Amino acid sequence: GKLQMLLPFLSGSRSSKTFKPKKNIPEGSHQYELLKHAEATLGSGNLRQAVMLPEGEDLNEWIAVNTVDFFNQINMLYGTITEFCTESSCPVMSAGPRYEYHWADGTNIKKPIKCSAPKYIDYLMTWVQDQLDDETLFPSKIGVPFPKNFMSVAKTILKRLFRVYAHIYHQHFDSVMRLQEEAHLNTSFKHFIFFVQEFSLIDRRELAPLHELIEKLGSKDR
Repeated sequence: GKLQMLLPFLSGSRSSKTFKPKKNIPEGSHQYELLKHAEATLGSGNLRQAVMLPEGEDLNEWIAVNTVDFFNQINMLYGTITEFCTESSCPVMSAGPRYEYHWADGTNIKKPIKCSAPKYIDYLMTWVQDQLDDETLFPSKIGVPFPKNFMSVAKTILKRLFRVYAHIYHQHFDSVMRLQEEAHLNTSFKHFIFFVQEFSLIDRRELAPLHELIEKLGSKDR
């Protein structure tokens, strides 16, 4: 199976506190079947193929299931390095010296604020969790239609989740190496990138902080 199989290494050791509660897709639901399909195709090792919309499936639903899955993966990855990502180590939310992010969600915080990386990521993951838990945006019940603005919401979520990968790669890769998690991080990120490329979900400019890595990941697969 997929990344989950690589995860016994986390059990009970260092950070037993996961960063945010895991978002579960209800068993027996169609979305659960889709998630199982995604995991099975990932197992085949061909990520370009694994991200494609399965025949006869609804694009919104496929994007919803994968967005929840990426949220859970990033949550777990960031959870392993939270002790290294602190107010003092990361006073701003950055992805290398050229990229700095300021937080705004348009509702509670309208004007972008400068804050530390742990604070930014906490805002970000809490905001994503709220979107995922909103039944009008991410309906979990069969036959409940996705809203008209679903695609733009999903794009914003994925754009923001990308920033967590970018921060981990730029500021904490040494910790990831020490924890021997780079293969797990790379696989998760590659899956994420192939997915957003398949459906053009993130603007190229937004991907700039990891441009070289993305090129490298892509060239191995052509």
